[in-house]
Amino acid sequence: MQLGMYLAGLIEERRKNPGDDMLSQLATAKGQDGPMTTMELLSTAALLLIAGHETTVNLITNGMLTLLRNPDVLQRLRNEPRLAVPLVEELLRYEPPVQLLPQRTTLADIEVRGVTIPKGATLWLVLASGNRDPRRFENPDRFDPDRQDIQHLGLGSGIHSCFGAPLARLEAQLALSELARRLENPRLLDDPPPYRRNAVLRGPRRLRIACDGIRA
Repeated sequence: MQLGMYLAGLIEERRKNPGDDMLSQLATAKGQDGPMTTMELLSTAALLLIAGHETTVNLITNGMLTLLRNPDVLQRLRNEPRLAVPLVEELLRYEPPVQLLPQRTTLADIEVRGVTIPKGATLWLVLASGNRDPRRFENPDRFDPDRQDIQHLGLGSGIHSCFGAPLARLEAQLALSELARRLENPRLLDDPPPYRRNAVLRGPRRLRIACDGIRA
């Protein structure tokens, strides 16, 4: 409710005094069907904020937490920046920012391990559980950036694959490799850190880190 009221205020402000930001362009654009309604703008802005920002923030934070808990991997990343690519894929499997997808509906009867899920049933898809299925991954609870054939569900799949996946991957790769390179002797001050109370999105509210210095 507070987020909606805040975004509604921003939208009205941008309509009256547009700038060069994306929200201003959305609020003042006039397409073939005319300008977007306030509800359309609210839903679009909320989607961009949550899907385009919150998830990537959690991915980077979960990644740094995982690296600090695995100092040997952190050291490898310092020495091998290209490790960031498979490391982020393993991170999306091991500690995905989106834990589950609620309110999915079957379009036909589906049989799963002898149980028929009827057409029209409401499902909750627990991606994080699938990512640690021992029938699919050897030692699923171990973080291993050298893991082969990482077909994770961290960014969805099929027609429901995350539209911003390439950008999210790149942002996490750059952020984690730079943090590994620049932070001298980083260490956790709180382990475990406090987490947000959210069943869908997983990430610490904050990640307190101490270091001896920051390289240029």
